[in-house]
Parts: sequence; structure tokens; C-alpha cells
Amino acid sequence: MSSFTSEAFSGKNRFLLRIALIAAVGGFLFGYDTGIISGAQLYITKSLTVSDSQKQWIVGSLLVGAVIGAWVSSYLAERIGRKWTKVWSGTTYVVGGVVSAFAPNIAVLLGARFVLGLAVGTASFVSVEYISEQVPARIRGGVTSFNQLMVTSGILVAYLVAAAFQNVSGTWRWMLGLSVVPGLVLALGMLTVPRSPRWLIAHGHEDEAREVLSRSRSEQEVEDEVQQMQEAAGRSRDIRLRSLFTGRLRPLMLVGLALAVFQQLIGVNTVVYYSATILNDTGLSISGSVLRAVTVGITNVAFTILAIALLDKVGRRALLLVGTVGATISLVGLGLWFQLSSWQSATWLALVFLLTFMASFAVGLGPVFWLMISEIYPLGVRSRAMSVATIANWAANFVISFYFLALVKSIGEPATFWLYAGFGVIATAFFLAKVPETKDKTLEQIEAELGADSR
Repeated sequence: MSSFTSEAFSGKNRFLLRIALIAAVGGFLFGYDTGIISGAQLYITKSLTVSDSQKQWIVGSLLVGAVIGAWVSSYLAERIGRKWTKVWSGTTYVVGGVVSAFAPNIAVLLGARFVLGLAVGTASFVSVEYISEQVPARIRGGVTSFNQLMVTSGILVAYLVAAAFQNVSGTWRWMLGLSVVPGLVLALGMLTVPRSPRWLIAHGHEDEAREVLSRSRSEQEVEDEVQQMQEAAGRSRDIRLRSLFTGRLRPLMLVGLALAVFQQLIGVNTVVYYSATILNDTGLSISGSVLRAVTVGITNVAFTILAIALLDKVGRRALLLVGTVGATISLVGLGLWFQLSSWQSATWLALVFLLTFMASFAVGLGPVFWLMISEIYPLGVRSRAMSVATIANWAANFVISFYFLALVKSIGEPATFWLYAGFGVIATAFFLAKVPETKDKTLEQIEAELGADSR
């Protein structure tokens, strides 16, 4: 695949891959629940009495929970550590999955999805933070992006589950209830992995940190990294939440927040949440729309694998720019399909634009946002800074997804997708001007080079 593959699967790095895959199940939770609602909501609205407002809240309740979960987890990740925060998120996800499967009415379902959101918001950034703090710089891009691969795999599995259970008694209850399985895998799996060495150093457990690092590094690498971590912890020890938007941290927060918001403003989760609905609007049946949505999930996974192969070879910045431009062009095409009656007889063309959009997102903003916010912030403030970026991401997700159907009714499909394309143009210009390259640098080197300390 690339130098990443031969490096990652050799010797001691197998230990890193094992713990990275377990931690990345947090991404699977994120992806499964994001994807399953695309197919399930078509059946929920037929099974339960659901108003137009409640239909929006089927998606929105999870997103509100995710915003709160991202905020709470910033404190949990610092107090009890990344490992135990992820155990908590997996357990919470199981509870939400069980309740949603047996929900007797829409009110209980919305409450259960809020609980699921708490878990998803927590897992969405703590998974990335934990993995990036375990992995050496030479393979960090690819291995950390396992989390994004698990997100896309979760979406694909959700689409397949939706297709498999569409003619089964209970339909959406099975779709939502199966989320219990990955929740259990995450909660139990995290009990078998070590704590983050950077968290251990920051909390005075140097010997345990050395022991964790020695399982995947040479003796000299261990000493070098411990020294860098100690220096980084010393520089950032006095940084407080209010300091995130002052001094040398301000430009880093701007980059993280811009990546977070632009990832959503180009409309990716309207494609994920409403892919079956969008395809249904092209004239396909409900069954046909759910089946066609599977191809969106397959494309997402395939191009995320490509991104993993290229991140440590090509770099983050190049993939980010190419992917954002590709997504913008696809959105313009999708708007044209809905605008031009001469195109609408070719339903396959709308699917092509959906697939090229998803492919572009999967190699660019999909993995690069999560990877870069795990790289650019100093140790002492990393959890809180990543939490702020994640909250912004989920909040933008909520606004775009919650108002998508209302926006389509107000200005129509063409203008909606062109609006997203306009955000894509702005995002491309910002990325060209402000986003740095972080390939092949340790987290501590990135921190020093970007000037992200309190002195």
C-alpha cells in the first residue's frame, strides 16, 4: 500500500495496531449511528406518529447529545484519562442502544438518541486523541486515521444492516438495537489496553509511561520521547481554558475550529443522514433508495483506505486541498442535476455525484480534520482544545443536518447544494492560506514549531 503499511505491520508496531483498532471502535459507534438513521428514519416515520419537527429531532437529538458529550469528555479525558473515558462512552452507548430499540413512542426514542449522542460525542475525539498519543510520528497519520476508517466502516455496516432488515418485522428496532454490539466491544476492549503515555507523563507516572512506550519503541526512542513529553507538559501546565483564544494558541484554535466547521458546512452529513432520502427524491422507491445508499458507504470506506495509505506519504495538506476541491465540484453537479430537467431522467447521474462527493470527502476533510486537531495542540491543553473543536464540529453538524429538510423546502435542492459548494470555495481558500503541514513530526515538535506554548 505504501511505506506506512510495511512500517506499521512490522515488529513492535503490531502492538500499536491492536490498541489503535480497539480504540477506533469509538469511531465505529460514531459511524454506525450516523449511517443507520439514514435508512431507519424512513421506517420510524411509518411506524410511529411523527410530526415534521420530530422528524428533524430524530437526527437532531443525537447531535445535541454529542455536543454535550464532547464538552463533558474534555474534563473526563484529563481527570480519569483517555482510556477510562472511552470505557464510559462504550457503556453509555450500550444503554442508549437498548432503550432506542424498545422505545414505545417518539419521545422515548428521542431521549435514547440523546444518550447515544453523549457517547458518540465523547468517542469522536477521545479515540483520535488516545491513538495519536500512542503512535510514533513516522506512522501516526495512517494509524490515527484508523479511527476515520472505522467511522466509514460503521456507516457502511449501518447501510448494509438497513438493507438487510428493511423487510424484517421490527425493521428500525433491529437497526437501532444492533448498536449494542460495537458499544460492548469498545467498553470491554478498552479494559485491555494501556493508558496514554502522554497523559501518564502529565500526571507524574513517568515509569508507567516508559513501560508503555517500550512496547513499541527502542530504548533511545523512549528516552527522547519522554524528555519531549516532560518539556511539553512543563510548558503547558499553567494553560487554562480561557487561554485557548489568547496569545500563541489563538491561531491554532482558529485552524482547528475552521477545519471543524468547514467539514460540516460542505454538507457531508446531509449526504450521510439523508442519502436514502435524497435518492428517494430522485424517483427511486424506498427499498431502492436504501440499497443504492450502500454504494455511498462502500465508496466512503474505499477512499478512506486510500487516504490512510497516502497521509504519511503525501501529507495532510495536499489531501485536504484536493479532497475539498473535489467535494465542491460534486456539490455543483448535484445542484445542476436537481435544476436541469434534461438530467433528471438519468437517476444514475445523481448517484455519481453523491459518490464523487463522498470519495473526495473521504480522502480530505474526513480524516484530516480529526488527525490535525490531535496533532497541533500542546499536551496540557490538548483535551480541552480538541473538545472545543469537536463541539464546534457537532454544533455545525446539528445546524446543517437539522435544517437540511427545511432549507430544501425553502430554497430548493439546487440552491441548497450550491450553498454548500460556496462554503467549499471559502474552505479551500482558508486551507491554502492557514493550514500547516504536520507530516513526519512528533507531537512535541509540532507544538514547538507552531509556537503553542504559554511563554
